Amino acid sequence: MQNFDYIIIGSGQAGIPLAFSLSKEGTVAIIEKGFLGGTCVNNGCIPTKAYVASARRVWDAFHGDDLGVEIPEGTKANLKKIKERKDELVNESRSNIQRAIKKNEKITLYHGEAHFLSNYEVKVGDTILTAKKIFINVGARAVVPEEYREVPFYTNENILEITDIPQHLIIIGGSYIGLEFAQIFKRFGSEVTIIERNKQLINREDKTVTDVVAEIMKAEGVDVVFNAKNITIKENNKDGITLKIDTKELKGSHLLLAIGRCPNTDTLQLQNTTIKLDDKNYIKVDNYCQTNLEGIFAIGDCNGEGSFTHTSYNDFQIVEDFLFKKKQRKISDRITTYGLFIDPPLGRIGMTKKEAIEKGYEILVAYRPMTKVNRAKEKAEKQGFMEAIIDAKTNLFLGACILGVGGDEIINGITNLMYAKKPYTVLRDSVHIHPTVSELIPTMLENLKPSVK
Repeated sequence: MQNFDYIIIGSGQAGIPLAFSLSKEGTVAIIEKGFLGGTCVNNGCIPTKAYVASARRVWDAFHGDDLGVEIPEGTKANLKKIKERKDELVNESRSNIQRAIKKNEKITLYHGEAHFLSNYEVKVGDTILTAKKIFINVGARAVVPEEYREVPFYTNENILEITDIPQHLIIIGGSYIGLEFAQIFKRFGSEVTIIERNKQLINREDKTVTDVVAEIMKAEGVDVVFNAKNITIKENNKDGITLKIDTKELKGSHLLLAIGRCPNTDTLQLQNTTIKLDDKNYIKVDNYCQTNLEGIFAIGDCNGEGSFTHTSYNDFQIVEDFLFKKKQRKISDRITTYGLFIDPPLGRIGMTKKEAIEKGYEILVAYRPMTKVNRAKEKAEKQGFMEAIIDAKTNLFLGACILGVGGDEIINGITNLMYAKKPYTVLRDSVHIHPTVSELIPTMLENLKPSVK
């Protein structure tokens, strides 16, 4: 039995900063069954955004004429070199974490899968660890339905390891992950088809967003099949895979599953504890990430309170504040914000129009297409729009989205205003730099209109 003051299971974006914070107060054990750094470092943000950047360079090379630049033919994506660059970035992040842990005498790293023996006892390999405070940071993984398990398939993890560009990539799922990989590989040179069971892409978004995203995919040359309710694998051989969608057949060389995510809590043997899960196997937590057991916390994707690196890091901040500071940070204070990192990107904060109306708000909407933003026109990147949702009674932002050039960065200005709980008029009356995309947000806010349900 090894006794520690703290045990952290998983080395993701909540677990690692928490380990170094806790090490100032006592001894820390980190248990990691895979690579250090969690999803963000290994098969999430860092590697995929590296691929997005490479795909953008390919796009630039084929669109020189848009800006009067003649670029000789012959541009092609070299996936081996693209992967090498990605691996360098990933390995650098892993190595930095490894070195920092090694230098810290209060932190002990255990490699292996953690299993609970009881509420406060954890086994890894042949070693049993115990602590009065345990932090579960095991993350999530791609959902793989039973019908796909007998055929070769890729997820967001292993598709990042291939070195040959797929001839025809079929993607099951038209949401955030599927869309990013669709555009990436289309730009790399693949034929790409997205299979979506709903009548629109990214079903949680407003139709204004999904329609434009569909237009972007169409402009890229990505095929999308909607309302695909009945999907079966008809054939699988060396030539690839054949799907039957209702009565139609579709043949491809590679299959990517981007159907959704599920928590990795099933690996922990939580049946040996009294830790409570919800109906989707996420660990139930209170406003401070603490489970129903005192001293046991769930942080990051596995608690179901967020599925992003920024929410995972905020979980660390909440727990640190709860343990050592003023207990002022809470999950309920967090405003939902995220991005869709296609090109052009989507930046989203707060509610969609649909959510605001369903919650009974009387809303005003500001809207401006990128075709009426001079900076976007000058860049020859006119796809998309900006939109803000205002509470008609309080003049506060309920939400906003910017789908267009720079949208993933520009949205943070509205994020700051929402956290400050300031009315939209503060932004409307501000003076922005010219020429920029964001300077048209104040102009947009001068023309609020009631929402059409």
